[in-house]
Amino acid sequence: MGRIFRCILAGLTFAGCVGVTRPSSAPFDQERPGVWTVLAPMPTERGEVAVAEAGGQVYVIGGFGDWLQPVGSIEAYDPATNRWSGRISLPIAVHHAAAVGLNGKVYVIGGFTGQVVWTARQELFEYDPGENVWRQKASMPIARGAAAAAALDGKIHVLGGSTDRVTNAHEVYDPATNSWSLRSPMPTARDHHALAALGGKLYAIGGRDSFLGTAYPNVEVYDPATDSWRVAAPLETGRGGLAASALDGKIYVFGGELPFRIFNATEMYDPATGRWISKAPLPTPRHGTGAVSLGRRIYVMAGGRQPGGSRSGANEAFEP
Repeated sequence: MGRIFRCILAGLTFAGCVGVTRPSSAPFDQERPGVWTVLAPMPTERGEVAVAEAGGQVYVIGGFGDWLQPVGSIEAYDPATNRWSGRISLPIAVHHAAAVGLNGKVYVIGGFTGQVVWTARQELFEYDPGENVWRQKASMPIARGAAAAAALDGKIHVLGGSTDRVTNAHEVYDPATNSWSLRSPMPTARDHHALAALGGKLYAIGGRDSFLGTAYPNVEVYDPATDSWRVAAPLETGRGGLAASALDGKIYVFGGELPFRIFNATEMYDPATGRWISKAPLPTPRHGTGAVSLGRRIYVMAGGRQPGGSRSGANEAFEP
């Protein structure tokens, strides 16, 4: 998104951008819709967060606070006790960052600083839960926010995102060498998309080219063995701001937004059949959230309740 549009978006947010809830358009699973559980809300409401799991804890990082103010604080959720606790803040306050849990640590990549005029970042920070410290690592080659990231084969893949325009960049970080390399770019340049790793491949899902621009239903699958992409069955409805996580050989996506519309969709993709089906909807419709799988559940944290820069403290878990 360009700087001028960010100002327009901020104005819409300050004025109160209320959206109509949009359900999933995919066929509904009558036999096994799944079950949602509403859990202890986050201490701090926020949107456009980064979410990752490490050591059995779910970490919610950064995001929007009041009036699009970037948040640097970190809150950790323990599913075993249904309780939240604070952690040492990120060195810089960012929103629209990406996060990945890998080898017991949390990695936070890129994002934007700024409240109305946003500046894309390229920093990578590593959080060690045992020591409760952040360490800065090698920066991404391309500064960007609203990218998507996932771990695959011990490395972190960062796809898409934007500075003043969307990119299809595909950069890979290796924690063992603290270095970055380039891989085959995504076929579709986009931001606010979701990314999930399943079966040794990466699934890039949805996204958009701007808030009022094209929203993509595209699902593109990356195979690291051949450094190549293929197209999979698209979403029934294109949208940005959705979250994704894999569990038991399936991919689940949650929420999302279009201008003046907010989604409560829960949708499942089965690679064996190549079909999308809808499940029990999110109790709290939202976008700019994050989802992680832990045990038999997928935890969906925070996110905006209206299109644009809104926020919530929602903490809900889906069990297929």
